[in-house]
Amino acid sequence: MLDINLIRTKTDEIKQNLLKRTPDLKFDLEKILALDDKRKEILGQLENLRAEKNKVSKTKPTPEIIAQMKANGEEAKKLEGELRLTEDELKTLMSDLPNITADDVVAGGKENNKVIKTFGKKPQFKFTPKDHVELATSLDIVDYERGVKMSGNGFWVYRGDGALLEWALLNYFIEFHRKNKYTFLMPPYLLTEQSAYTSGHLPKFREDLFWTQDKTCLNATSEMMLGNYHRDEILDEEKLPIKYFAYSACFRREAGAYRKEERGMVRGHQFNKIEMFQFTKPEDSWKAFAELLRNAEKLVEGLGLHYQTSQLAAGDCSSAMAKTCDIEVWIPSMEIYKEVSSVSNALDYQARRGNIRFKNKTMNKNEFVHTLNASGLATSRIVPAILEQFQLKDGSVEVPKVLRRFVGKKKLCKS
Repeated sequence: MLDINLIRTKTDEIKQNLLKRTPDLKFDLEKILALDDKRKEILGQLENLRAEKNKVSKTKPTPEIIAQMKANGEEAKKLEGELRLTEDELKTLMSDLPNITADDVVAGGKENNKVIKTFGKKPQFKFTPKDHVELATSLDIVDYERGVKMSGNGFWVYRGDGALLEWALLNYFIEFHRKNKYTFLMPPYLLTEQSAYTSGHLPKFREDLFWTQDKTCLNATSEMMLGNYHRDEILDEEKLPIKYFAYSACFRREAGAYRKEERGMVRGHQFNKIEMFQFTKPEDSWKAFAELLRNAEKLVEGLGLHYQTSQLAAGDCSSAMAKTCDIEVWIPSMEIYKEVSSVSNALDYQARRGNIRFKNKTMNKNEFVHTLNASGLATSRIVPAILEQFQLKDGSVEVPKVLRRFVGKKKLCKS
């Protein structure tokens, strides 16, 4: 949620910034400001009525005073109703607004994304390479058919060395984050509507989430859970930045048809992920962004995978984020890069929704923190990248060196 005072003082600037996401974005800042003015006016009228009531309470009641107080009470009740309706409409309009984007984020959609870094080179094969589905099936490390039988399209089962490889990745990520002094959390998978609102998934992305009959949703990313960990709290300034990482299975509807090249594990309804998250002071959030980005890159580099880092254009950023960089691994069979980590700075957008503040001792006032998140990493596209980039002519696959002590072998071979 944006700061309405910022909208009031920089209306045209905010409007132009929001249009960077898409020229078709529909919003009415003037109506928002008019509703805020109305809200303030009603609050002023209610305050006057309360002041009059307090004044009269100190005098001897007369029939005229009693009648006036009754009329004032009815007027106050009417105003309180108007206030609720005004505040509800204002909150709805404010909730629909996306975050403002950072100055260096260019306008437009994904066609304007910019590659800012490349690591390694595309693998060259002296044989006809297989795709990850062929490799996983021939090595008997992923069972696609039984995954679909059990749960439907978009699900799979890791088995044998495949399960060990998946868990090795998680162990590698966890060990890395612990060495960097991030605190490990294992939060619940189910979240309330308030939690989904704080993260920015509601109201816009309700249909992308899996909902239960109890009106809770399965987390789409650990960011949702971590961002709510300190909701409605005032944090100690001296403890900032607070750095967490969490493991969770993630669940997404992934609405829309699957493209042919996205078969296998490239796109699914459930996947494992480690997420990094930071709560910072406003002046420290871009430093934290750089740290999170470098951490995610180091993890991919440690695996020896060829990847690129792209800075997303405004229209390709999540609506809650001011800036996002994606780390994308090369999938040879698809001849395309696929995202394995999104590194984002939400500024104070999520903190305002979740009322997460810190006591600024210098200014002697409470301020909203900034929140940042980064996948560190998601596994469902890392596994296909490992299988395809490290495959050998005989159909076996080399295990990245950093994973061998967890997997217990140097190669994945046919049994």
